[in-house]
Amino acid sequence: MRLDGKTAPFFIIAAGICWGVIGIFSRQLAALGFSPVQIAFGRSFVTAVVMVLFMASTRSSELAIAKRDIWMFLGTGLCSIVFFNICYFTAIQLTTLSMAAILLYTAPSIVMVLSVLLFKEAFTPVKALCLVLAFAGCVLVSGLGVGKVNVPGVLAGLGAGFGYALYSIFARYALAKYTPFAVTTWTFVVAAAGLIGFSHAGQIAAVVLAVPEAAALFVLLGVVSTALPFGLYTLGLNKMEAGKASILASVEPLTSTLVGVAVFHELLTAAGLGGIACILGAVVLLNCKS
Repeated sequence: MRLDGKTAPFFIIAAGICWGVIGIFSRQLAALGFSPVQIAFGRSFVTAVVMVLFMASTRSSELAIAKRDIWMFLGTGLCSIVFFNICYFTAIQLTTLSMAAILLYTAPSIVMVLSVLLFKEAFTPVKALCLVLAFAGCVLVSGLGVGKVNVPGVLAGLGAGFGYALYSIFARYALAKYTPFAVTTWTFVVAAAGLIGFSHAGQIAAVVLAVPEAAALFVLLGVVSTALPFGLYTLGLNKMEAGKASILASVEPLTSTLVGVAVFHELLTAAGLGGIACILGAVVLLNCKS
């Protein structure tokens, strides 16, 4: 498919769908006995290998970074990707796929708050409304007041949203000096390096060698739900506005919800649907021109 202004939206939507099916792979890996930390390491490691090979063969000159800028990638890799992945995979195990995905999408509202504090961006009435919608959505999705609340799962989901938001903050500095593909590559290299000491890599290797299914799942997790969508999103973003791309990428939680219902037979309540509408509404409002 030729990449231009007309086809770019399809790249963004495809990226969102790829991200949305991540629960299929992570839940099967969890069923094989892998912890959220180990799944996060496997995802980061496979993605790092794929991205390094891709960059080395097509964009090797972009891989060079200055020592003084390492802190940026420690931020995107450790503070964001590592924390976000561990929280997200924990939320997927403790809650439904739809709840985990929609709590992750509180990230745009968190980015907005952090941007007001760190970059002195204006706090407008529209942004205030988005915060209210995001909070209401969290209440509805979590089941507060209408059922039993899985507190650890909700906290893990919100932690994933916070970690994901940090990526936008640190990447803002990195993208001022480096290309999107270079930032993505170094982010996952740092994430994999940071997790290796806590993931019992030897145990992972033993299981992967003994159970071919585990190896396939890690590859699918790293390629289909990470490297491929990051690449598609980056390519699509070059041909359309970031705000519109962010809105189209909201197909991710919708995909996760459909996967949860169709594959894992999860129930979706009216309150949950209302929460999804509130949080996605906040995402759309944040990205619409005033």
